[in-house]
Amino acid sequence: MKTLFVAYRVTDLDRSLGFYTALGYVELGRVETGEGGRLVILRFPGEPAASLELVHRPADGRVDVGSGVDHLAIQVDALAVTLKTLAEAGLEPEPVQYPGGPDGPKTSWLTDPDGYRIELVEWPFGHPDGITEADFS
Repeated sequence: MKTLFVAYRVTDLDRSLGFYTALGYVELGRVETGEGGRLVILRFPGEPAASLELVHRPADGRVDVGSGVDHLAIQVDALAVTLKTLAEAGLEPEPVQYPGGPDGPKTSWLTDPDGYRIELVEWPFGHPDGITEADFS
C-alpha cells in the first residue's frame, strides 16, 4: 500500500487554485461532481502522479479547518529560494525555523486561504527524501 494524495475541502476554488499554483502545483485534471461541485487534482511538476486534491462543494458552505487536520508537509530543494518565490507571488511565508537544531532540517510555514497550515521542509545535505527510520534511531 501507499498514500496516493491528500484531499482538502476548499471554500473558494479559484482563490485556492491561485494559492496552490503560486506554491508550485500544476493542475492534472478536474472532475465535475454535480450541483456546482468539482474536484481539482494537482501535482508538482517533478511528480509522476497526483499529490493534492482540492474538493469544492459549494452547497456544504464555508470550510472549518479546526476539525482535525493539522498540516501538509512539502519538501523543497532550497528553502531560501522557495520563500523568495512565494513572497514575489504575494504569499506570506513565516520566518525560517530550525526544529532539529542547526544541523537539522530548515522549515517555514504558510497558511492557505481556508486556514490549512503548510510546512515547507529543506532537508540537510545528504538526508534522504522524507522521514525514514534513521530519523528515529
